[in-house]
Amino acid sequence: GRSTILQQQFNRTGKAEHGSVALPAVMRSGSSGPETFNVGSMPSPQQQVMVGQMHRGHMPPLTSAQQALMGTINTSMHAVQQAQDDLSELDSLPPLGQDMASRVWVQNKVDESKHEIHSQVDAITAGTASVVNLTAGDPADTDYTAVGCAITTISSNLTEMSKGVKLLAALMDDEVGSGEDLLRAARTLAGAVSDLLKAVQPTSGEPRQTVLTAAGSIGQASGDLLRQIGENETDERFQDVLMSLAKAVANAAAMLVLKAKNVAQVAEDTVLQNRVIAAATQCALSTSQLVACAKVVSPTISSPVCQEQLIEAGKLVDRSVENCVRACQAATTDSELLKQVSAAASVVSQALHDLLQHVRQFASRGEPIGRYDQATDTIMCVTESIFSSMGDAGEMVRQARVLAQATSDLVNAMRSDAEAEIDMENSKKLLAAAKLLADSTARMVEAAKGAAANPENEDQQQRLREAAEGLRVATNAAAQNAIKKKIVNRLEVAAKQAAAAATQTIAASQNAAVSNKNPAAQQQLVQSCKAVADHIPQLVQGVRGSQAQAEDLSAQLALIISSQNFLQPGSKMVSSAKAAVPTVSDQAAAMQLSQCAKNLATSLAELRTASQKAHEACGPMEIDSALNTVQTLKNELQDAKMTAVESQLKPLPGETLEKCAQDLGSTSKAVGSSMAQLLTCAAQGNEHYTGVAARETAQALKTLAQAARGVAASTTDPAAAHAMLDSARDVMEGSAMLIQEAKQALIAPGDAESQQRLAQVAKAVSHSLNNCVNCLPGQKDVDVALKSIGESSKKLLVDSLPPSTKPFQEAQSELNQAAADLNQSAGEVVHATRGQSGELAAASGKFSDDFDEFLDAGIEMAGQAQTKEDQIQVIGNLKNISMASSKLLLAAKSLSVDPGAPNAKNLLAAAARAVTESINQLITLCTQQAPGQKECDNALRELETVKGMLDNPNEPVSDLSYFDCIESVMENSKVLGESMAGISQNAKTGDLPAQHTHDAITEAAQLMKEAVDDIMVTLNEAASEVGLVGGMVDAIAEAMSKLDEGTPPEPKGTFVDYQTTVVKYSKAIAVTAQEMMTKSVTNPEELGGLASQMTSDYGHLALQGQMAAATAEPEEIGFQIRTRVQDLGHGCIFLVQKAGALQVCPTDSYTKKELIECARAVTEKVSLVLWALQAGNKGTQACITAATAVSGIIADLDTTIMFATAGTLNAENSETFADHRENILKTAKALVEDTKLLVSGAASTPDKLAQAAQSSAATITQLAEVVKLGAASLGSDDPETQVVLINAIKDVAKALSDLISATKGAASKPADDPSMYQLKGAAKVMVTNVTSLLKTVKAVEDEATRGTRALEATIECIKQELMVFQSKDVPEKTSSPEESIRMTKGITMATAKAVAAGNSCRQEDVIATANLSRKAVSDMLTACKQASFHPDVSDEVRTRALRFGTECTLGYLDLLEHVLVILQKPTPELKQQLAAFSKRVAGAVTELIQAAEAMKGTEWVDPEDPTVIAETELLGAAASIEAAAKKLEQLKPRAKPKQADETLDFEEQILEAAKSIAAATSALVKSASAAQRELVAQGKVGSIPANAADDGQWSQGLISAARMVAAATSSLCEAANASVQGHASEEKLISSAKQVAASTAQLLVACKVKADQDSEAMRRLQVMVTDAGGKILLLERAAGNAVKRASDNLVRAAQKAAFGKADDDDVVVKTKFVGGIAQIIAAQEEMLKKERELEEARKKLAQIRQQQYKFLPTELREDEG
Repeated sequence: GRSTILQQQFNRTGKAEHGSVALPAVMRSGSSGPETFNVGSMPSPQQQVMVGQMHRGHMPPLTSAQQALMGTINTSMHAVQQAQDDLSELDSLPPLGQDMASRVWVQNKVDESKHEIHSQVDAITAGTASVVNLTAGDPADTDYTAVGCAITTISSNLTEMSKGVKLLAALMDDEVGSGEDLLRAARTLAGAVSDLLKAVQPTSGEPRQTVLTAAGSIGQASGDLLRQIGENETDERFQDVLMSLAKAVANAAAMLVLKAKNVAQVAEDTVLQNRVIAAATQCALSTSQLVACAKVVSPTISSPVCQEQLIEAGKLVDRSVENCVRACQAATTDSELLKQVSAAASVVSQALHDLLQHVRQFASRGEPIGRYDQATDTIMCVTESIFSSMGDAGEMVRQARVLAQATSDLVNAMRSDAEAEIDMENSKKLLAAAKLLADSTARMVEAAKGAAANPENEDQQQRLREAAEGLRVATNAAAQNAIKKKIVNRLEVAAKQAAAAATQTIAASQNAAVSNKNPAAQQQLVQSCKAVADHIPQLVQGVRGSQAQAEDLSAQLALIISSQNFLQPGSKMVSSAKAAVPTVSDQAAAMQLSQCAKNLATSLAELRTASQKAHEACGPMEIDSALNTVQTLKNELQDAKMTAVESQLKPLPGETLEKCAQDLGSTSKAVGSSMAQLLTCAAQGNEHYTGVAARETAQALKTLAQAARGVAASTTDPAAAHAMLDSARDVMEGSAMLIQEAKQALIAPGDAESQQRLAQVAKAVSHSLNNCVNCLPGQKDVDVALKSIGESSKKLLVDSLPPSTKPFQEAQSELNQAAADLNQSAGEVVHATRGQSGELAAASGKFSDDFDEFLDAGIEMAGQAQTKEDQIQVIGNLKNISMASSKLLLAAKSLSVDPGAPNAKNLLAAAARAVTESINQLITLCTQQAPGQKECDNALRELETVKGMLDNPNEPVSDLSYFDCIESVMENSKVLGESMAGISQNAKTGDLPAQHTHDAITEAAQLMKEAVDDIMVTLNEAASEVGLVGGMVDAIAEAMSKLDEGTPPEPKGTFVDYQTTVVKYSKAIAVTAQEMMTKSVTNPEELGGLASQMTSDYGHLALQGQMAAATAEPEEIGFQIRTRVQDLGHGCIFLVQKAGALQVCPTDSYTKKELIECARAVTEKVSLVLWALQAGNKGTQACITAATAVSGIIADLDTTIMFATAGTLNAENSETFADHRENILKTAKALVEDTKLLVSGAASTPDKLAQAAQSSAATITQLAEVVKLGAASLGSDDPETQVVLINAIKDVAKALSDLISATKGAASKPADDPSMYQLKGAAKVMVTNVTSLLKTVKAVEDEATRGTRALEATIECIKQELMVFQSKDVPEKTSSPEESIRMTKGITMATAKAVAAGNSCRQEDVIATANLSRKAVSDMLTACKQASFHPDVSDEVRTRALRFGTECTLGYLDLLEHVLVILQKPTPELKQQLAAFSKRVAGAVTELIQAAEAMKGTEWVDPEDPTVIAETELLGAAASIEAAAKKLEQLKPRAKPKQADETLDFEEQILEAAKSIAAATSALVKSASAAQRELVAQGKVGSIPANAADDGQWSQGLISAARMVAAATSSLCEAANASVQGHASEEKLISSAKQVAASTAQLLVACKVKADQDSEAMRRLQVMVTDAGGKILLLERAAGNAVKRASDNLVRAAQKAAFGKADDDDVVVKTKFVGGIAQIIAAQEEMLKKERELEEARKKLAQIRQQQYKFLPTELREDEG
């Protein structure tokens, strides 16, 4: 029927009026924008409608957005016009051959062109529909940028399409002259686009119908064009249904409009009446628009973008219907009329629903949607969830229920199918599969029950996991074919979409080029587009092949491979497109590029998943597929040879001799290396990697065959062409045999005979590869030149040379001339390698001629020599030149074969330099001239050689990084400047006759200086342009791609070794990510360094991860480790890119937010990597985690000892030691049990070992806690005994740490392995130390024996320290001899103490001796070993120092043993012997000091006066703290929604507390400096050198303590700042506060050592520490509240990411002090976080208090509830 178009007139006309602009707003209902209306009565229905154009004069002026759109439309018009002109005549192709390769090429090109045209037509129709939808409403509400974007999309795709159409027309024209028809169809489409553009111009004033008509024509033309190329895949019926459904919507809407008219006629209120009319009109308009939109996109409805546009148009209709109903309801109360309206509206909605349903259905059409689908999908997804929920029994059981339901559905479906099956065989198969599945389900249900009953039992969870795995296997077996079909189908769709999205992105990139303000970004984008464009053809061919041969495995494999190869260049293009968007000034073009990049990223993600799934489903068939490929290539080459014999072989379009020759050269290397890999993998019997290598070999051979055919077709010499084709065919034949042999070798791995056959075949292939390369043009000529040089050089082999006949001067000038010529020719050879192949042939010929001349001149010169020796020397030099020349030609030859080979250019340049240098040596030998002249000549020759490098600046000449190069140039430029000045200076002083030479030199020197200055400026600018992260991103990407490469190198270690290093680097990356979060807020300029740190860590990680994956058992775990490490790489890339972006624009809060998100993602991905490793070996992973925990405990105990020494370790309340004794003994016994389990665990399963490690870590934590409480209960008035007790538990912790690492080393090793003996030794030490602890605990309260006990423990500890000292292990860091000397002072003091204790026999003296001895000996041994292993120390001195270190310790041990004897039986005779013992120690100390003096060498000077250093350090520390505090002053907490009253505003508290701590520590450090000054004044610390060395030790302590306080406070302020702005966790704050607490305690200890307890300064200092401590507690509490609140809502997932605090030997420690502290704090923060999650999980929040220091002075504490 006829359709009525109602046209709304939007342009308002009227006269100018005067008045205020600030009019009140008019509120109108309705969502389609303000509408205009007239006031009046309803006209009669038979009204005439005028159609026509408005007068231009009435048009309102254009807005800036409309003007921009006009600009876009004009540009697009030009582009469309250009395309129309291009499409006017056919392209002519060069004559194509008829051999197989030519036919394949034509077919592929046709397929690719069709695909590209199809994707471009999709984009044009989607863009058209988008224009229709966007221009629907009031012009005031139109998004003109989006309209511009749609128009740009249409025109840029049309431009690209015209190129493809022309190529396709030329290719198709052979068939039936259909090329002309194709061009005509394309021209029609271009004309339709042109009409649309004219109609949508803001100034056109065309009625809306014109736009809709133009859009309809585009749809029509698109359909015709697709039909022309045979690509109209959508069946006609589907399109007919689509159109009829769209018309149904239009008819229903027409009914609604009529009903609305009825309402309007009865409405009383004119305003409401007009509202109804406007709404009805809008409704009619939006439906006519829907119909137009359907017309446009129906030919391309398979494209998701087109479906999206149609759905969008549907939404507009939906909205206008709602508006219409609403307007009617407001206008009348007549229920009958309203009923009719709503009935009509629901008909519209239903029709609309049917239409959209039809569109959505398209997505799933044509796929085998079986009844199995839903169930199998569920089973696959849920089993994944079960695997990832390991550890959370509740979640696992929940998922298992879902799984049971899905499998029972599947079983039922299969049974009913089996009953319906006619073929009995099939029926039986189905029933058997169903039974298998049912059994697996029953097993899984049993396991789930077990896990539900015992949620803590890990074995039960493991059983459930295994059952789920079994179920997965059974499902795959049952529904295999259906699943596989579906998966391949999904991959085909994904690949098609990805290729289309890439085509779109390339078009958008080219369109954006004109307006991109950043040429570097555009250049990068162009590069990545090129890379993708090279990959699209393979992807398209993969899809076509797979669709054409649905059952063919090799076709599916080709699709999988091309999909996987497409991912990396695709991702690179996405990131470079995103990077280019901000600098594209044309808004519409920028929007188009951004949208295309987004679509491409989405389709790549889908492609990645689909290809992985398909790869799993299609199984290992790579070897057969590779074999097929190689056989096909052999046939193609055979066919090409036949064609060549008939002189009919033609190059393919785009092939030139140069290009093909280069391809052949570079591919020959790739073939060689992939074959080597194939051999290795086959020999090892590794099927997976052999498959990969076979696939890579086949890929490389394909390129080789194409190149060989290209060379043969392009060369003019028929014999050469035949030779090339024959040798290439031999390569194929040999390769096919090689792959066949590799396949055999896999069947019988380790079979000597097959290995031998493999080696023979490989040799033959390598031989034919060489033949093939030698057939390249130019190679023969170089060989001839090489032979000629060899022949000429034989002249040098005679015994004696005839004397020269020429005068000396003449011979010399001839030699100089010949040298200059040869040097010149060498340069030409280097240059020729970059040019055509003919150039190298000519250059090498000339070089060999010049070499001949030079050799004769050299021999003539040798004849001039006066003595036999001189003659021999000249001949020797000539031989060197001959050697260097041959090397030069060989390097040139290999570079011309493969210009892209790594280092080839460097080798060539080096060879050319060697020629120059050897010539220079000869000339120097034969010349006696004016001084300086030969040096100048030599220098000029060398400059000549290097000048060529600058012509090709993008070729690497060394393997330095960008920043290294900049540094090196800066260094050398300075040297250059200085030496030029020297030249001009010296030239003036020489007696040069000519004045003008002076002037010339001066001028040249001045020019030189300016050039050097210039280069320096440029370099500084280059280096300071921060945000250069491209290199880092490439480095990470490269590390990631290495993970994917075939076989890793042969592993040197076991899985455990790699696991440990991977854990180390992963944690380092997590720490860096945390730090980047903090720095992004506080100082973004430091992000660059952190990013590069992360890059290098990831490089190591990827390498070690690859090895870990290779050594992991079973293979899936290796695969998982690889993918997790790759995921982490993606995360690191994003983070590094964000860091770069933030450096460029440090204030951009959005980028900051993104950076923080990325950093969080990295941390999460690290935990996934660790999780995967844990799966690889649970036992060793648990050992690593436990070792980390124990090292944390040791550090904690050190701090406790400091507090005890300072006298501030007090009990919580009035408890006594007796309250804790039982608890300590009980826990220690439990630890002994754990130790036994650990030792036996090394030999049993990983699970047992893991349990033992976790248990021992938990027990030692508990033991350390109870011992600390016990020590505190002894009271701070007896600090020595407190220290004895804490030392005893510290010995146990150290022994446990050693035991755990020994266990890790011995895990799953045979019983006679050396590591087992180490394990037994470590266990013995552990038992000894626990026994020692128990004895100490029992003796603590016994006044009479506790000194004796402490001394016994100390003797045992010193013996253990001595064992470590005598071990072969090299210390991690070295120290200075001064340090070693300083530490011997402690021994001297301790010796005096020991003698005194032996004489007095008082227990407290003995205890003090015991504590002092332990520290003094330990410090001395550490310093001695570190100093003696300094790299500058000679072996002899090292041995001496180590000997006297041991001697000194043994002497000291004897002294302590003697003191023990005296304590048992104090007689005067025994006491007299003390002196002899102390003398022995003193003698050893003297020897040790002399050994240390010997290390210093002669130039050692006494360090400056340490007291002054201490003073300046303290003041510096105070200043740095004040600076940090100032930063806090300017802070305000982030705005946030108000929470319940009980929460208080803890962020305010945090800030205040942090400020007051900063103030307190600042005052504290100032007080310390006052105390220091006071001590100097009192003369306790000498400013005179006499006792300066002695005080040096003390001053050092004070300095490092002050530094610690400053660094810790600075970190605290940073953490408070970040925490308040919401970028860092409260845990970080608490750990920073603890760090401040520990460092203030240390500062107090350092000051106390020398101070007078009653002095004013000292008292002030004590008060200050107390004050600082109190404030720290307040802060911890404020942050603690926040933590508690957060911990309740903790996401479960976080619990699985069990990190520990990174242990010292496990983290790359920063050298900068504050950075180092920040790193410690970040690590502690991690630890705190994980501790907290554990406790939350076990619902024992009470333990949080135990994690905080229990030993703060009582004054600092507030009572806690």
